[in-house]
Amino acid sequence: MEQIGHQLAELVWGALPTAIIVFFFILFMRWSFWTPFQRVLEQREAATSGARKEAGEMLARADEKVRGYEETLRQVRAEIYREQEAARREALDERGHALTEAREKASQIIQHARAEIAADVETAQKDLDTQAKKLAEEITQSLLSPSAGGKA
Repeated sequence: MEQIGHQLAELVWGALPTAIIVFFFILFMRWSFWTPFQRVLEQREAATSGARKEAGEMLARADEKVRGYEETLRQVRAEIYREQEAARREALDERGHALTEAREKASQIIQHARAEIAADVETAQKDLDTQAKKLAEEITQSLLSPSAGGKA
């Protein structure tokens, strides 16, 4: 057993320089590699989280602008619809006025034509009466005339 203890002690004393070298190697690696690597990772994380935060803020601002544009667009569309409705009403009013004027003109033309026709009828009636009187006189003259009576 003593031999095992002695071999174990030699093994520990033989492994001690390797353990010290590994320990110093770990310290050196932390100092030269892991610490700068950790710093770079932290900077990268800070940059990406900052970029994400900035992107989120930009997205929020863009959404706000989009909402503003949509609201402006809605207002402009509503104004256009109001203007179109006003123009449509104005066109209907103008059409109604034009129709009313056309009806009045047509009514005046019809009244004038009726008056002319009535005047023409009256003139024709007078002419017929005059011609009827002349014919009646001629017929009477021809019946009463001596040439007609002598032949009988």
